[in-house]
Amino acid sequence: MISCETGGGRFNLRVVGVCVHEGHVLLHRADQDNFWSLPGGRGELLEPSTETICREFREELGCDVRVERLLWIVENFFTYDASKFHEIAFYYKIEILNRIDLLDKAAIRRGIEDLGTALTFQWFTLHRIRDLRLYPSFLRERLSALPEAIQHVVHWDEDDA
Repeated sequence: MISCETGGGRFNLRVVGVCVHEGHVLLHRADQDNFWSLPGGRGELLEPSTETICREFREELGCDVRVERLLWIVENFFTYDASKFHEIAFYYKIEILNRIDLLDKAAIRRGIEDLGTALTFQWFTLHRIRDLRLYPSFLRERLSALPEAIQHVVHWDEDDA
């Protein structure tokens, strides 16, 4: 995984899947967390980011995805579990391919991260995400109108996730 810790904090390279279907977006959270985020994971050395997002969805949900296009490149600064993070992330619009059951908006799905962390996956209507504790917080507005061209976002979340 492309991640390193220094005396001042932690750096991550993250790759994210934005799955929007019928006015809903797929979010996930770790069981120990009280906030939601878009599914994804850390990139690995010598792994293209499009392969990272495909690998993460296979590992966590047992599905294949088609990467449609890059939406955002995000420089994200935040605090999590009392540690400061500097994260570079690629946000891709994706489509779930081989598991139509995962498109059931009423179902809550379980998954496991590679480090054994239990995950919950759930669909939320796009108008409801404005009221969710969703990080990075810029997504609360921007998920409702996905950009036509790649956007570079520099974002700070002030409160501790």
